[in-house]
Amino acid sequence: MTTDALPLVAGKVAARKLVVFACFLVTAITLIPVVMMVLVAFQSDGESMAAKPSFWPGSWHPENLTRAFDLVPLGKYLLNTVYFAAGTTVLETVTAALAAYAFARLRFPGRNWLFGVYLATLMIPSQVTLIPQFVLVAKLHGIDTWPGMILPHAFTAIGVFLLRQFFLGIPRDYEEAARLDGANRWQAFLRIIVPLAVPAIATLAVFKFIGQWNNLLWPLIISNSDATRTASVGLQVFQDTNGTQWNLLLMAATVTTVPLIVVFFLTQRWFVRGITMSGLGGR
Repeated sequence: MTTDALPLVAGKVAARKLVVFACFLVTAITLIPVVMMVLVAFQSDGESMAAKPSFWPGSWHPENLTRAFDLVPLGKYLLNTVYFAAGTTVLETVTAALAAYAFARLRFPGRNWLFGVYLATLMIPSQVTLIPQFVLVAKLHGIDTWPGMILPHAFTAIGVFLLRQFFLGIPRDYEEAARLDGANRWQAFLRIIVPLAVPAIATLAVFKFIGQWNNLLWPLIISNSDATRTASVGLQVFQDTNGTQWNLLLMAATVTTVPLIVVFFLTQRWFVRGITMSGLGGR
């Protein structure tokens, strides 16, 4: 290495360290509310309600966990959230894969026009369609039922768009070879396209599950009892019925957040890949 190249290398190393430091700083700032939530969750009632709060507990109270579960059926809410998030994730993954395959591989009149219209629904805010969805579910007697909770969120244009772009990147030669070997369209889809599209399907599933776990608005208006209330709605019910007991409320919030953190770390590579695929790479 020549002496002229040393300043360039040193500059690159310094820039890399600066980027790492900036990422660490942003991460630390982002985690501050989470750390505060966990610390307050272990405080006593007096500490959490003090006029001048101290976020570090003067004494730790792990019994707040039991108290939170005693005040509301938190375990039931968590189980309901799993049902809701998993149900919508499975259904949307299946429907999006089938629709995306049709738009990417099948040729029929008006295909591109129909896909453009379908994609245009992404520009409509979900709040605009909330009342029509509620009226439709009510007319079908779906209020406070699992079909009423899950089905309206089982079909989205973004899932179809993401998988269609991935399917377009799969060479047609694989599918045509399978068709020459005697496979029909359905067999080619299941045995060729789906295995090759596992990364995209897994990415869609991760994004959908995390999004539905945090969904508050739709479960809030469609569920009327503990039989279908999710964790997000349960936290609202907790505050309404027990007042603002910050330590117990934040303990309940901590409990509902832990499964989501576990899911994120288990599926981190799919989550990062999903962010990369969102650009769609000009495919």
